[in-house]
Amino acid sequence: MLTIATVNVNGIRAAFRRGMQEWIDTRRPDVLLLQEVRADDEILADHLSPDTWDLAHEAGDAKGRAGVAIASRLPMRAVRIGLGAGVTGERGRWVEADLELPARDGAPARTITVVSTYVHSGTAGTPSMDEKYAFLDRVTARLGEIEQSGGYAVVAGDVNIAHREVDIKNWKGNLKAAGFLPQERAYLDRWLDDLGWHDLGRELGGEGPGPYTWWSWRGQAFDNDSGWRIDYQLATGDLAEAAVSATVDRAATYDARFSDHAPLVVEYDL
Repeated sequence: MLTIATVNVNGIRAAFRRGMQEWIDTRRPDVLLLQEVRADDEILADHLSPDTWDLAHEAGDAKGRAGVAIASRLPMRAVRIGLGAGVTGERGRWVEADLELPARDGAPARTITVVSTYVHSGTAGTPSMDEKYAFLDRVTARLGEIEQSGGYAVVAGDVNIAHREVDIKNWKGNLKAAGFLPQERAYLDRWLDDLGWHDLGRELGGEGPGPYTWWSWRGQAFDNDSGWRIDYQLATGDLAEAAVSATVDRAATYDARFSDHAPLVVEYDL
C-alpha cells in the first residue's frame, strides 16, 4: 500500500512542538503533503530530515505565512512550483512532484504526480476574494492539463472551500461566508463533474455529514465537532481506482491536536 497524507500544519515548528512527529511515527505515511509550513527550507529540513525524505518546498511571499511542501519516501524525479510566474500572493501555494513508484512484477517503472496546494481563505466582499478566484482559475486550468496527461495523479491540500452542506456543520449560518459561497463551490463542481477528478474524502469517507478536517481553535468547536471539510485528496480516474481507504486522523482530544486541521490519509493499492 502507498499511504499519502495531506495536512495543513499551521506552522511546521508549532506542529512538531505539539506532537506531529509522534503522529508521523505512528501513521508512517509514504508521502506527506503539507500546507502553511511557515518556514524556510532549512527549518523544514530540520524537522523532516533529507536523510529520510525527498523534499520540495516553496515558502510564501510574506515571512511566517503560507508555504507548501512535499515530503516523500519515494524518489522524487521532477519538481514544478507555482501556477503563475511573478503573481503576487501566490508564492507558497502550489508545488507538484513526480515520484517513482516501486516496480511491480517486472513491469516498467511507474510514476505518480502529487501536488500540495494551499488556496487563499478570502473574505467575502473584499479584494482578497478576487485573489482567491484568480488562483482558483489557474488551479482549474492546471487540473485540466494534468487530467489530460493521464496516469496517476493526486492534488491535495487545504482548498478552503466546503463543497456541500454535509461538508460544514453550520452551513445555514455560513451561506454568505467565504469558504461556502456558491461561486467558490462551483469550482469543485467543475473539477469533479467536468474535469473528471475524484473527491476521495467523500467517495471513501461516507455520505456525511463530515468527516470534518478543520475546527476553530476557539470555543467548543472541536469538542462539539462543529467543523468544516476543506482538506481534499482529488485523484485522477486511474488513481481513484487504486484508492482503498480515506481516513481523517482526528485527534482524540482538543489537547492532543498538533494543528487546527486534521490529516486526511488515503491508502492506494499500487
